[in-house]
Amino acid sequence: IVATGCHPAPEEVDGLENWKPDPKANEQTFFILESACALYKRMKYFEKGKMIFNIAEMPHKCPVVPMEFIFMADWFFAKNGCRDNIEIEFVTPNTGLFTKPIATKVMTATAEEKEILVTPNFDLETVNTEEKYIESARGDKIDYDLFISTMPNLGADYIENSGMGDGMGYVLTDHHTLQAEKYENIYVVGDATNVPTSKAGSVAHYEADIIVENLLLEIDGKEPKPSFDGHSTCFIVSGYDKAFLFDFNYKTEPLPGKFPFPGIGPFELVGESSANYWGKMMFKWVYWNLLLSGQDMPLEPQMEMAGKHWPKVETE
Repeated sequence: IVATGCHPAPEEVDGLENWKPDPKANEQTFFILESACALYKRMKYFEKGKMIFNIAEMPHKCPVVPMEFIFMADWFFAKNGCRDNIEIEFVTPNTGLFTKPIATKVMTATAEEKEILVTPNFDLETVNTEEKYIESARGDKIDYDLFISTMPNLGADYIENSGMGDGMGYVLTDHHTLQAEKYENIYVVGDATNVPTSKAGSVAHYEADIIVENLLLEIDGKEPKPSFDGHSTCFIVSGYDKAFLFDFNYKTEPLPGKFPFPGIGPFELVGESSANYWGKMMFKWVYWNLLLSGQDMPLEPQMEMAGKHWPKVETE
């Protein structure tokens, strides 16, 4: 079983070839411990100016994290009494805040309420650390005082060198059985895969359930089942003790509804609520006391449509 993950690769961006975590730097990320600690120190004393959050390219770890970060930054600066002096801009190569239309509409409205500017279709080409601006492949420039980025994310070099890779260090993986495409006796889990779903912890958990089932089938001399559907479940903390919750898969985008019990909840899908926030907080205990010990969870690896509904189409 291959679980080699992925990592930020700032050297892939012109201008960030020599980047290292530094609490005094104007260019930051948070996907490794050292850089997260440096970013906290930088933000703690950032009291005025323009903060850009940038998605350098896709894919990257957990696609909902950028939205959570900008919403939490809005709350953090307000808590510190300096939000009115700070401009927050979200810069992305995607067509909007998220990759799916229903969720994008909801999250864009939230960003507008928080006075966060969203700049879509920006393919990062260069970061000029001396003059403090970023430039797109089309030549568009955006100035910054504090630049925070996902950075490009890559898989392991040795995966690429082994011949299993897709050109970015991710293992070519069957989307449904989770076997390596070139080696049927190898399974792939988590961020190491190249399957078209989120590189998120919930996905790795659901994938692990499928892999265990398929390994047991193979031990019994049976064929593995193509049963993984790209299921992902993600809380997005939005500040002020509230959060959103997305539940989706390869074919179905995040839809509104109630989760995990249809019509009851208590969690609100594609909606902001205090219940969602406390669900996220309680999950810390679940993670350390249930998930890591391998105990059964009441969540199936396949996504359920029960409790979800397609929103009504607005007409003039």
